[in-house]
Amino acid sequence: MGLRGKKVLAEVLGKDFKGRIVCDGLKSYSNFSGRLQRCWAHLLREAEWLFEHCEEARPLYLALKGLFGDLKACLAGDPPACLRRKLKAAAKRRLRYWLGKRYESVEAMRFIRKVRNGFDHWFTFVTVVGLEPTNNRAERALKEPVVQRKIIGTFRNEKGTRIYETLMSLLATWKQQGLNPYEAMAQSLTTAWAKADS
Repeated sequence: MGLRGKKVLAEVLGKDFKGRIVCDGLKSYSNFSGRLQRCWAHLLREAEWLFEHCEEARPLYLALKGLFGDLKACLAGDPPACLRRKLKAAAKRRLRYWLGKRYESVEAMRFIRKVRNGFDHWFTFVTVVGLEPTNNRAERALKEPVVQRKIIGTFRNEKGTRIYETLMSLLATWKQQGLNPYEAMAQSLTTAWAKADS
């Protein structure tokens, strides 16, 4: 996505967006906002792949899985803010320990680099009440349009597929923001046409 992706995020979310974004590691998100929660589902899937393909990374996967499980268990009782801050600090220490270990394989080193790059955003959900640690909800929201597309049949070209996916994503985003999706779409189209005419 790059800078172009940042522009798309600004158009969809608004330049003054102050919410939190639960996302994968795509750079466009960090270019757009520092208010991120990196997706633990993506992290654990990649770590599990390493577990299956890289022997030295097996303890790393088990440690990450254990850390995530411990955090979810501790947060289940909705602890107060002071305890949440302590949990976050302890979780960061645990993660640093595993990131500081020496790995030989290219795959493990690449994974470690990715985790380090997002270090400040793995534990946002610990201190922000109600924030999900994964983007599973967003992916579930997209599941229905994907099923509909399969029922309808595949589009004739990639452009049609891309337009459909973009429209469904926009409608879901506006709905989640509490906007009327159809009014928001009309306004976006009016703005786009005005820009095109000028």
